[in-house]
Amino acid sequence: MVNELNALESKIAQVGGLCRALRNENRELQQRLATLEAEKKQLVERMDSARSRLENLVGQIPEAKA
Repeated sequence: MVNELNALESKIAQVGGLCRALRNENRELQQRLATLEAEKKQLVERMDSARSRLENLVGQIPEAKA
């Protein structure tokens, strides 16, 4: 009986350790996701700005006459 309780205690400790490790990994992944989403937002804004400038420049090019 004591051996069974010790084995159960050990398994519970392993599950607890795994839960802590997974919680930490999840927190790190959430932080990484937030960082990547912010980076993506900046890149989209830069692309939109570049597109706008290019469209403006194209609009300033005089049309060629045939």
